[in-house]
Amino acid sequence: MDNARKYNLGLVQMRMGSDPEANFAAAVRHIRQAARLGANIVCLPELFRTQYFCQREDLRLFDLAEPIPGPSTEKLSALARELRVAIVASLFERRAAGLYHNTAVTLNADGALASVYRKMHIPDDPLFYEKYYFTPGDRGFQAVDTAFGCVGTLVCWDQWYPEGARLTALQGAEALFYPTAIGWHPAEKAEFGAAQYDAWQTIQRAHAIANGVYVAAVNRVGHENGDVLGNCAEGRGIEFWGGSFLADPFGRVLAKASHDSEEILMGEVDLSLIEETRRNWPFLRDRRIDAYAPITRRFLDRADPWSQDGDSK
Repeated sequence: MDNARKYNLGLVQMRMGSDPEANFAAAVRHIRQAARLGANIVCLPELFRTQYFCQREDLRLFDLAEPIPGPSTEKLSALARELRVAIVASLFERRAAGLYHNTAVTLNADGALASVYRKMHIPDDPLFYEKYYFTPGDRGFQAVDTAFGCVGTLVCWDQWYPEGARLTALQGAEALFYPTAIGWHPAEKAEFGAAQYDAWQTIQRAHAIANGVYVAAVNRVGHENGDVLGNCAEGRGIEFWGGSFLADPFGRVLAKASHDSEEILMGEVDLSLIEETRRNWPFLRDRRIDAYAPITRRFLDRADPWSQDGDSK
């Protein structure tokens, strides 16, 4: 491995309007800008083609989904090939009739579809009714080689789970991307907003530290009512908090976006820093992999201890 290798990440923090085609055109402009700034790998926010439609349950919204490969991947593939950049893009995938996924694709700098990652952890909370739309991923956690380096992509709710970050890093990922759509309920922001954002950033910085990798969290920004072509959800909507950031393997925040503006956030991946950090904090070396079998259980009931023969429930 070339420990002196470096490459640049471009994180696109953007706001979405009601027209999917206008959002796609805006994403293309942002990718071009990131490439001009020197980005080698560019990541878009979660489900960037539309406002966050999961604020309600509506059968008609399944019409937004598309196959992979499909129209969006074809256009992004041509763009990646033209700009010689890799692109991470989150899409609403129609896999078959009645079977849909929240999916992130990685397109290599030659336009090839390098990976298809289906979101593994699916939330179901007020204004985040994703279980209605998305089947949990069935392709596992993935690291993929791009023209610039080995990266892993997870999606939004995945960012709260250390297991996903660990399993992706163990496959050689040097940077973890988390395309995201997360924000404040307006009624909660004053009381809980600062703590919610801090927890979100802290858990992802912890993934960087625990695994000795870079972590890129790429959020959308702006207030949304789930408006898709003039059809909105009821209520006060969500204020997406932006705050996209890049953390290094020591957990330091190298770059951070604002909470209210579109931005192209740039940051460098330096493999020598991964090497240095892991030599000093050898967490991968000291893992007790012989002792972790109970992690596959939903909960450990002390009245029903883990059996010595490794049986699980």
